[in-house]
Amino acid sequence: MQTKPYLSLDDVKKIAAGAEAEARANNWNVAIAIVDDGGHLLWLQRLDGTAPISSQIAPGKARTAALGRRESKIYEDMINNGRFSFMSAPGLEGLLEGGVPIVVDGHVVGAVGVSGVKSSEDVQIGKAGIAALGL
Repeated sequence: MQTKPYLSLDDVKKIAAGAEAEARANNWNVAIAIVDDGGHLLWLQRLDGTAPISSQIAPGKARTAALGRRESKIYEDMINNGRFSFMSAPGLEGLLEGGVPIVVDGHVVGAVGVSGVKSSEDVQIGKAGIAALGL
């Protein structure tokens, strides 16, 4: 039997606080979602002024990054390069840049998805949240 790390509620709160701090430091209104390694939602917050649709997009990006074990941008790039069939991949709905996996000791333990600003800025916020874990 193998063992692997997993996200605790304290970890999730640290990630959320780090992501929120990055968003607020840049005056970016976003939704922040954190999921476990199976794509199950652990945290969702929408900062004031964020479009309601971002509350749907952020968890989708996070789920895609967790289940795919890679940044969601990979899928967006595939589709933009002509692999349109990937749009029908089961269980993946956030095929846009902004989902970042959380990797601990080589294991993907979850992901952060952010929506509300430019995709590269969404990623910046997600990575800031993950950095708050101090890994």
